[in-house]
Amino acid sequence: MKVICLTGGMASGKSTATQFLKARGADIIDADLLGHQVYEPDTEGYIQVIEAFGRDLIGNAGLGEGKQIDRKILGGKVFGKPEELTRLTDIVWPQIRQLAEQQIAAIKAANADATVVLEAAVLFEAGWEDMGDEIWVVVVEREIAIERAIKRDGFPREGVESRLDAQLSNKERIQGASTVIDNSTTLEAMQAQLEKEWQRFKD
Repeated sequence: MKVICLTGGMASGKSTATQFLKARGADIIDADLLGHQVYEPDTEGYIQVIEAFGRDLIGNAGLGEGKQIDRKILGGKVFGKPEELTRLTDIVWPQIRQLAEQQIAAIKAANADATVVLEAAVLFEAGWEDMGDEIWVVVVEREIAIERAIKRDGFPREGVESRLDAQLSNKERIQGASTVIDNSTTLEAMQAQLEKEWQRFKD
């Protein structure tokens, strides 16, 4: 069994790359989806977040959802507050890692020859580099990322730029990469790079 850790910045195309690899037979673990599971009521992560940030996180989410953490309230408690954000990620990131490791183990038990792709935007920030055999980084030129994010999400330019500024730079990610996939031109060009690296990795 082999594991690829795949990461990239905002609007880099990492999810598109993941879907391409899924079509080639890879088993996919999405760290963002696991992150949502951490906030599910009565889980260990949920309990720790409530204890750290207060029961007022359980907003009036509506009928039948009274125990859900209101992510907007939580966001308000950590936005622009680095120490509080770190307090949150110190709870959430280890929980996500634990869930990912459980999924990797389950996939391995079902198929010892499987190839897993762990897609994680915060791979380096969370210190998950050791979870895979290789680290693949999808990069895109900053201006192209801004244009794509504005078109995709409808965010104002200033909002996109501030989010990019808060992330690691391409240079920082490349320093930790085994393989770099450049998505600054066409989809076909990125897919050609992915196909080449996939065949190399599988051999």
